[in-house]
Amino acid sequence: MSATTTTTKTHRRPLSSLPPTESLEIGHGLSLSPRVKLLLTFFRADATVRPLDDWKLKNALLSFLRSPPLSLSHVPDDDLLLRRLPDLHKRKRDEAVATGTLYIRDLSFLKPTDGENGGEEMLRKRFLDWRKSVVEKLSGIELNIEGVKFKMTLEIPVSGDFEKMKKSWEDFYAFKSNNSSNFMRSSEQKPDTIVIRGVPSRWFAEPLVPSKASQMVTHTIFSVFGKIRNINVSSDDNQSDEADDTKGDLVSGLNCKIWVRFETYDDFYGAMNVLCSRSMQKEGSRLKVDYDVTWDRDNFFRSSQQKLSQPQLKERERGREMKRERERQRGSQHLLMEHSRNSNRLHANFDNARRKRFKD
Repeated sequence: MSATTTTTKTHRRPLSSLPPTESLEIGHGLSLSPRVKLLLTFFRADATVRPLDDWKLKNALLSFLRSPPLSLSHVPDDDLLLRRLPDLHKRKRDEAVATGTLYIRDLSFLKPTDGENGGEEMLRKRFLDWRKSVVEKLSGIELNIEGVKFKMTLEIPVSGDFEKMKKSWEDFYAFKSNNSSNFMRSSEQKPDTIVIRGVPSRWFAEPLVPSKASQMVTHTIFSVFGKIRNINVSSDDNQSDEADDTKGDLVSGLNCKIWVRFETYDDFYGAMNVLCSRSMQKEGSRLKVDYDVTWDRDNFFRSSQQKLSQPQLKERERGREMKRERERQRGSQHLLMEHSRNSNRLHANFDNARRKRFKD
């Protein structure tokens, strides 16, 4: 099996076993392609106060990436994003001067060679070992920009590492268990809702309303991951803390935020395994969207009833009052009909009695 083989939803193997090197088609022309995302931070490594040239810093880092020992010649310029931080002259020596994001998308070199067993576990282990070596070789490097030295640190974001994501919810519920008077009840809790931000609304829209994400279309797309209990789609007006602000992708109204609550933990687990460390792409488009994914800590669907606005509460109360009024009217009509039947029965008995006396 190739590392770049595309899995379709007709292939019913568990999504939790999908290797991090493999793509997945999810319908409506959308697919999820594997990639590695690294968050970069740059610090001054000497006493100089010369201004930072972020363009030269980017070129120096690209040159390092494309040379041994990494030899990542397949990383295009556009997949390294740097942003100089403001007010550099006010920053202390140990404060960062720039941040960035590095994407490594071409993972075809990890595929098995001829005659090599290409099992899923082998691919997963090969990927994790390679990613670990990249982090070790890049962490703490110094770049010399015309005599000015900069030190770089890096980390893999939680949304780019399924094991980190899994540990985050295990630690969360373990903490709740330790602080709960009902240990058994808390210890059995598991997440069931994923939250995705920064995906284009038009990719989830109806043809007649191309600018607004459709809940029905979104439900159809995410059903590839399992049975859905609840789903909600809204405009994504704010960036999350982990979103990549170097790209400026999250523009109000253009992107949407999606909550998907699955019926089972297994479906949630499989969906999260696939959504971590992947980008979304639309058929016919060169755009690769590096969305942000996490799990719902706030019980969005369970607490949504408590978050209704005053107009919504008034509308709900109005609906309940109208329902009560209809029930009262039906009750009154029933009483009138019963009274009419009893009255007719009484008159009939009276008439029969009169006719009997008349005959006698």
